[in-house]
Amino acid sequence: MSETNSEMLTALIRLRGALQDAELPLELPGIEEQRTARREMIDQLEDYAIPRLMTIEAPLLAVVGGSTGAGKSTLVNSLVGSRVTVPGVLRPTTRSPVLVHHPSDVEWFGQDRLLPDLERVTHPTNDPDALQLVATEAVPAGLAILDAPDVDSVEERNRQLAAQLLAAADLWLFVTSAARYADQVPWGFLKQAAERSTAVAIVLDRTPDEAIETVSTHLARMLASRGLKDSPLFTVTEGKVDDQGLLPAHHVAEIRGWLESLASDVDARGAVVKQTLDGAIRTIARRTYGVADALAEQGDAATRLRADADRAYDDAIAAIVAASADGTLLRGEVLARWQEFVGTGELLKSLEDKVGWFRDRVVNAIKGKPQQAERVTVAVESGLETLILEHAEAAAERAEASWQQLAAGQGLLAAADQDLGRASRDLRRRAERAVRDWQQDVLEMVRSEGADKRSTARFLAFGVNGLSVALMIVVFAHTAGVTGAEAGIAGGSAVLGQKLLEAVFGDQAVRRLAERARRSLEQRITELFRAERDRYVVLVESLGVKPGVPDQLRDATRRIDDLRYAESKRGAE
Repeated sequence: MSETNSEMLTALIRLRGALQDAELPLELPGIEEQRTARREMIDQLEDYAIPRLMTIEAPLLAVVGGSTGAGKSTLVNSLVGSRVTVPGVLRPTTRSPVLVHHPSDVEWFGQDRLLPDLERVTHPTNDPDALQLVATEAVPAGLAILDAPDVDSVEERNRQLAAQLLAAADLWLFVTSAARYADQVPWGFLKQAAERSTAVAIVLDRTPDEAIETVSTHLARMLASRGLKDSPLFTVTEGKVDDQGLLPAHHVAEIRGWLESLASDVDARGAVVKQTLDGAIRTIARRTYGVADALAEQGDAATRLRADADRAYDDAIAAIVAASADGTLLRGEVLARWQEFVGTGELLKSLEDKVGWFRDRVVNAIKGKPQQAERVTVAVESGLETLILEHAEAAAERAEASWQQLAAGQGLLAAADQDLGRASRDLRRRAERAVRDWQQDVLEMVRSEGADKRSTARFLAFGVNGLSVALMIVVFAHTAGVTGAEAGIAGGSAVLGQKLLEAVFGDQAVRRLAERARRSLEQRITELFRAERDRYVVLVESLGVKPGVPDQLRDATRRIDDLRYAESKRGAE
């Protein structure tokens, strides 16, 4: 292999890898066209461009394709001079493609070469995933003829296989008939051949003698207008087939002679291969930019979907953190149970009195009320759980609504195995556990902070539970700006909690404990909502959209373009 071919081979393999990584899972406008393009490019790289470049001296592969009933199999048999492929009597015909080659060329058609995904067999089969190899000396060395399914078959698998085989050909031997030569589907394939600079020869088959001049002239004009004016055009007149289903030898003598001349002329054969290979590589490179752009759009859409979900849950976390610190929770059941615990109404009257006297009153009011402390704990638990559940439902609704605005998001939501517009079914249970764990955190903070004060009268009077609920109350009024009686009952209650704690631990310790308790609560809320958010995030991440692949595709394509340009400059010298 020449250095130039080696460099191009490396570039094509790199491009194939990038295309394989270029998943296009999101439903965006025009994406189906790019998915098809990507699949076709990978197939042509694997089926033709890479193996052909690796074995540039391999036999010329002529794929015989065309419309239903055009007589492809009969033509192949007649060219070979024996029945090597079975013409279809019933439509659609489902059978494996047949490759006929000279016995000395068998090495070129192993599983690791042409069309590697097709199993090699040496017997007729109806398996479309198999490639039947027929060795015969009737085919000259250096040439192989492949009978493909109908390009317009009613069976989708037949149509796909026909397209795949034609994309793997060095030369198209395209068969049509006087009755079918203007059909749309074959011309779609011929248009592709012209765009890719694929070497094509047209066989006008089954043509009555009296129609040959008229039809062939019209067909030649059609070919010229579609960029195929240099393609050889052969006509095969209607003729009676013999017992083996073969046309008279002279009916196909011109086509056979032309193929034999290609097989025997190394330069002519090489020119055909180079024309088709260069065209295939150029077309693949050109189409890659569209896939790269589509992939970049996929990345942008995935990023937006992720950001929308993040925003919904980040807002929910922020709202819960704010509500758990601005006095919102110091109302209803929590406030009522706290008042029972500290005797708020009586103590509020003493807020402006001396601190020492106030602390004594707090101690006297609370002493012997462990049951009320537990009721505060339960009320706090219920209030936090309700707050969490309400915001989780709202976040799920907002995230779903934002995804519904995009076709890509709609597709993901439809494919989800749960209703993402609602909070998880087990969120209530997880929220209960998270709140209880936080309350246990607070209890441990108080117990740890009071390690050297457990025998003091005030510590014993308040108890660990009493001090813990007081710390929770202080946390819940962190940003409420409460300064005294003017803040109302809730604010006053928070001040009482703070004074109660200061009576035991002092000012500095209380501020430190409150900050730790707030951070602990925020962390547990964040962890709780991470699981809710992940229901959305996992759908985005499962898409496998890799951010660097568009650049990899473009880089690989530019390398191919550079090599093609350098080769053209050398050829011009």
